[in-house]
Amino acid sequence: MNRIVIFFFIVLQTVHLFSQEQQFTRQDTLRGSITPEREWWDVIYYHLDIRVEPDRKYISGKNTIHYKVLKEQQVLQIDLQSPLTLEKAIQGNAILNVKSEGNAHFITLSKKQKKGSIESIEVYYSGNPREAVNAPWDGGISWTKDKNGNHFIASSCQGLGASVWWPNKDHMYDEVDSLLISVNVPKSLINVSNGRLRKVETFEKTKTFHWFVSNPINNYGVNINIGDYVHFGEQYEGEKGTLDMDYYVLKYNLKKAKKQFKDAPKMMKAFEHWFGPYPFYEDSFKLVEVPYLGMEHQSSVTYGNQYRNGYQGRDLSGSGWGMKFDFIIIHEAGHEWFANNITYKDAADMWIHESFTAYSESLFLEYYYGKTAAEEYIRGTRKMINNDRPIIGTYHVNQEGSSDMYYKGANMLLTLRQLIGDDELWRSILRGVNEVFYHQTVTTQQIEAYLSSQTKIDLTNFFDQYLRTTKIPTLEYHFANGNLKYRYSNIIDEFDMPVRIFIDKKAKWIQPSTAWQTEKLTGNKLQIDPNFYIDTKVVP
Repeated sequence: MNRIVIFFFIVLQTVHLFSQEQQFTRQDTLRGSITPEREWWDVIYYHLDIRVEPDRKYISGKNTIHYKVLKEQQVLQIDLQSPLTLEKAIQGNAILNVKSEGNAHFITLSKKQKKGSIESIEVYYSGNPREAVNAPWDGGISWTKDKNGNHFIASSCQGLGASVWWPNKDHMYDEVDSLLISVNVPKSLINVSNGRLRKVETFEKTKTFHWFVSNPINNYGVNINIGDYVHFGEQYEGEKGTLDMDYYVLKYNLKKAKKQFKDAPKMMKAFEHWFGPYPFYEDSFKLVEVPYLGMEHQSSVTYGNQYRNGYQGRDLSGSGWGMKFDFIIIHEAGHEWFANNITYKDAADMWIHESFTAYSESLFLEYYYGKTAAEEYIRGTRKMINNDRPIIGTYHVNQEGSSDMYYKGANMLLTLRQLIGDDELWRSILRGVNEVFYHQTVTTQQIEAYLSSQTKIDLTNFFDQYLRTTKIPTLEYHFANGNLKYRYSNIIDEFDMPVRIFIDKKAKWIQPSTAWQTEKLTGNKLQIDPNFYIDTKVVP
């Protein structure tokens, strides 16, 4: 057994060292940076018009791209990943020259591009898109069948990029303002995508479903879901009026879905309380069953949690509280505020999506079961933190940081809430960030600045410690005969976060630094507040 442990330790260390020394390619730069061929135009509207042929695992069609010219340029970058083929690009009646470099396709425009003008271009493509290996983490298109033998198909592409299945400006900084997605499928099947269903066209052997999104949407949030679906729904009276909540599930799961999806309106009530109005009333809210675990597709949240509470029937926290809700409904819907309403500009800042949303799981619990339940749940998730690399990734190459952005990030936010010490102020900050950055793409610096301004605390060192290093502050202390000696270790320079302690259950704040401090205290029993994400060490 020891040899096995040593072997896996060596493997993990090797992977860690490789990740630290990762070499980026020009393809990484073309994918992850705002290239000169991207920055001169602002995408304002897509009409993605495609045909999906399940038996061939084949997609074909076009994307009509409307954009505003920000400055005069003649070469435009469109992204489409192999093995799909970009067949041609047309503007007006002109077939344009396309120079491809890997997954980036540079289109030379014939028409003079004048600053301020609104233009459009049609991009035609086809092929067998990458098949998802382990959706949603290793995504693409999932081509499966349900237990009745019907085709059951879905897209998932976070990180990998939407260009894995359709041509677009595949960088997060520029969200399209609105979108029409038209999907032609075999007549026996239904396609569910984002937004509202405008119409269904019926042909001899196929149907085309036209879905319209009236709000800005990020690329990976766009999806197709194709299956033998049945629909049910309800209306929720929320902060902005009546919200349509629609559910699409496989026919044989209807009874289970009607029971399990009761968590959806409960989620909406809790998250509107904490975060403010659901950001996409105009486009409705949907849960759509898919053949993988789930994903935060905007207004079309996908669900595959097997109609069980917890994470596929397990409590990730080990606290017991994780079995009080369906993890996928709560977590993925939480992303409607943090990911879809507020979206990172660069993949390196993915913590903005995942830390707040992982933390939202505890806020759902707090709303229905109280603050203690929420705190116990978040603390329970600490066992999944690896501290393998910083939460923030490498900029301009489409590289996210450590998966610790989930539960280390959530515990960082729990710690921040302790520093604020005012639950209503904390709630107003969560609501405020969704209002101030409503339907925007943002940077870490913007979120840090907002939190510092609203809390009236300089959080620079706090975020540098938790987001940009793998160091967890260690509070070293010795308590005897009423004397408390303490200091921090394993911290960056100038980190001096105050910590709440309890002496005989009476709260007291201390502010450690790297220097030893000593205080005379009245009492016999000392406890460090467990809601601070720090390590502790008793020293002689």
